[in-house]
Amino acid sequence: MSATRMMILGIVQWMQPVHGYDVRRELLSWNADKWANVQPGSIYHGLRKLSEEGLLREVATEQVGARPARTTYEITEKGVAEFESLLRGNWWNLSGSPDPFMAAFSFLPALPREEAAAALRNRATQLEAGNKQLAAAMGSDWGAKKPVYVNWMWELAMERAEAEIRWCSRVAGLIEAGTAYFPAPGGK
Repeated sequence: MSATRMMILGIVQWMQPVHGYDVRRELLSWNADKWANVQPGSIYHGLRKLSEEGLLREVATEQVGARPARTTYEITEKGVAEFESLLRGNWWNLSGSPDPFMAAFSFLPALPREEAAAALRNRATQLEAGNKQLAAAMGSDWGAKKPVYVNWMWELAMERAEAEIRWCSRVAGLIEAGTAYFPAPGGK
């Protein structure tokens, strides 16, 4: 929730006064659901929770015709302090994001060797496809309209993917070569 919390507070601060729908639309336009795990369904819940905590203030609620009521938000001083604390904490401290693949990989011996190697090679292929998509977006008119730091974020994602692609290929090769998964009995 801290990434979602930080991003909602930051968007409200940038766009205020702002409707929840616009916060959601902005975060989804950034694809934050993919790289920050900001789930679309958690945005409205987050807005309500942040309001209950006094970090956001509901400025107005309006209803136009048969549409659902729309609430407009602003950030409070307490919200600005929380945003800045989360922002600086995420800049200055390392934190690993939970990756379900790591949990699955911890059960490597549960898969037949051929399947494990094939799954790793498939993962590398998917990562390569993702990098091609990012490279295409960076080279497109759409990418050219983004601030330069967005391209820097994409470059970081691509570099991380390249490292994982190399790792997947190396480990798949080790599995295919019959490398033992566990130390020999007696530690030898």
